[in-house]
Amino acid sequence: MTPDPEQEDRLRDAFARSRDAYPSSRPPVERILTFARTRRRRRRAAAAAVMAGAAGVLTAALTLPFPGSHPAVGPSHTGSPSASPTATGTARPPDTVTVRVAEGTTDGQPWSVALEFHHTLPEDWTPLVLPDGSTAPGDALLCQRMYIGGVRIDHQGGPWSDCQPVTGTDDPQAGGNTGLWGLHDKGTTGTRLIVSNPGPEVAYGVLHLSDGSQAKASVVTLQGTGYRAWAAPVPGGLTITSVDEYDAHDQRLGHHTDWH
Repeated sequence: MTPDPEQEDRLRDAFARSRDAYPSSRPPVERILTFARTRRRRRRAAAAAVMAGAAGVLTAALTLPFPGSHPAVGPSHTGSPSASPTATGTARPPDTVTVRVAEGTTDGQPWSVALEFHHTLPEDWTPLVLPDGSTAPGDALLCQRMYIGGVRIDHQGGPWSDCQPVTGTDDPQAGGNTGLWGLHDKGTTGTRLIVSNPGPEVAYGVLHLSDGSQAKASVVTLQGTGYRAWAAPVPGGLTITSVDEYDAHDQRLGHHTDWH
């Protein structure tokens, strides 16, 4: 095919007109640089955050307390932090120690029982006056916190109404008691809680109810003390036919039928 010079000239002129009609834009150099600088700052900030997080984890790991030689017995326990070790390497025990004895839901209401021990008598504690006019002995306080439906039993009596003074961490006067507690009619109607403070030989209790059902409740010990308890709910409309307590070898230690 023979080249046509006139056609090439026409094509060349058309290309020039098209190029002049649509001039190309300048490359967005500033925008590209701005984007690059922003991305670099973000990378630096992310790296700094990672380093700070790692340092925080390391600090937390270094400051975690070592477990004590007497682990808590029971579902959970809380207490205020121990004081700094003394020159002899010992540490003062926490001022308050608590343990959850039992919890659940009965009659559609949550319930719970906890033991709470105060190593010293609170400043607003009012001494208990005995019939002879003397005050109940004790240099510490043991509380039995019982809740039904989010309401503390006997809360009307003040913050210490469910507490008793005790001497030290293992007062024998605080054991051997069993009580039936509720929010109405002194624990005789509605949802109630039976709480036992057994001796050291008891491992669990079994509650027998008037509808033929029964509930087993394990004994929980408050850390660092000799105070123990087991607890179980009594649904409204039911009565207790008997309460049995057993040792760790399933030998029955007691059988009580005087509960209603």
